[in-house]
Parts: sequence; C-alpha cells; structure tokens
Amino acid sequence: MTATSGSRGKLFVVATPIGNLDDLTPRARQVLASADVIAAEDTRHTRGLLSRIGVEARLIAYHEHNERERVAELLERLASGANVALVSDAGTPLISDPGWRLVRAAREQGVDVVPVPGPSAAIAALCASGLPTDRFVFEGFLPRAEGARASRLRELNSERRTLVFYESVHRLADTLAALVEHFGADREAVLARELTKVHEQFRSGTLADLAASLGADVPLLGEFVIVVAGNPSDASPDEARAREIYDTLAAELEPAKALQLTSTLTGISRNALYKLLRI
Repeated sequence: MTATSGSRGKLFVVATPIGNLDDLTPRARQVLASADVIAAEDTRHTRGLLSRIGVEARLIAYHEHNERERVAELLERLASGANVALVSDAGTPLISDPGWRLVRAAREQGVDVVPVPGPSAAIAALCASGLPTDRFVFEGFLPRAEGARASRLRELNSERRTLVFYESVHRLADTLAALVEHFGADREAVLARELTKVHEQFRSGTLADLAASLGADVPLLGEFVIVVAGNPSDASPDEARAREIYDTLAAELEPAKALQLTSTLTGISRNALYKLLRI
C-alpha cells in the first residue's frame, strides 16, 4: 500500500483503541503498518501506540490548530500517490476530533476516502447503557461557557431521543449539575468511565443520583461518557411548539420575559408553561 507513481493515494480514516489494545483490528494494524504517512492528533500519543504494535512511525501532526495548512500539505501528498492514514488520540477519528475538513477536501479532489472502523467511546457507552438505542443524538462536548452551555441544554430539553455527551473529569461535576437544572433531577442517565480499560465503570440512576455519586462511588479519574434518556413527556403538539418558542426566546431574553411572551403567543398559561418547561 505504498505510494504509486502517477496515481492518487488513498486517505484511510483509522479507528484506534480507546483503552484495550486488543481492540485494534488486524485491518487497522495493516493499514498503519503500510501507510506512507500517518496524520495524528498527538504524535507523541500515537508514537506510543505504534511502538507497542511494532510499527515504525511516519508521523505528521494534524490537529485543530494546524488543520488549515495540514490539509493542503496532505492533499499534495495524496496527489503524488502517497497513502495517508488519519488517526485521533483514541477511538474513531472525526468524532469530537478534527478531520472532516481533510475528508471533504480529499473527496472534492477525487481522492478515495476509506473508513477503517473500530472503537468509539460514544457507541460503546450507548450500547452498554441500557437506554434506548434505536434513535440517539451524539452531542460530544457541551460548550465550556456557562451561558452557552445553558442555551444548548434548553434546546435539547425536549429531545425525545437518547443523548450522548463526552466530558472531561475537570468539568464533569458542573456538567451534571447543569443537566439536573435543565433536564430535571429525575431524568434517567448512565455515566460511563474508563471504557475498555482496567477500571471501566458504569453507574446508572437519575441525573441527581449520578451528580451525588461523584468522588464517592464514582472516582473523579479518567475519561467519561454521559448517556441521558430522552425527554419522556407525552407532550401534545401545542406543548412541543411552546417548548420550541420558549427555547428560541430564552436564547435572547431573560427567562421571565421569555415565559411571558411564550404564554402570549401560545395561549398556554404561565403556570402551565412553568410546569411544562421545568424552569
């Protein structure tokens, strides 16, 4: 699979283990071993992985801070016949990681983009959560800023599908508190920690239960996925529309003003809206 003169190379999007090295597929190992260059989010991390599987590193850094210039460089390599493997620190590239711009640009240039599927923390957590999996929404990391995070959660409050979030250990407590505030303390959820690793852990319960478990039953160590049940409300179409109107207004106005205008526009009383929207 090395470069061939006079023909375009291929871009391989390669999933790597999220913890357990045995989850690296034979195909992924072969692609990494034979690629002309490996574009990695963190070359130090990927060099360690390659060393453990006996692959000589031919690495180039590709991350959100150098993505623009790297896309042009990698397209040149692909045009010259080089085969490029794109990897992230762990799991499936592009899922809450950079890479889609490269994939899009490659396709626009007529380059074959080949997925090499494998581990994904979001899918692993969802499948083992016990929550509905037939329809779900992957949200990745919520905004860091409190106001932006609150706005996004207001938009998601009426979502009926299962929700999947990533979160770092340093922001986990704040995020769970925000989920309790906007989704309600009794919303069913599952917290997954250190997936596929030695200390893998799943904690099920309400959002309030999960928030209370931090630091005691759930150590504040490692990487986390939060899986949250969709809104179970059997709201009427009018009530669903009221949620949409309120969420739009609340993004620009104080909650009390947004509630008042929603009541005026929908004809639903303020008290009924208050209970419906849980604000």
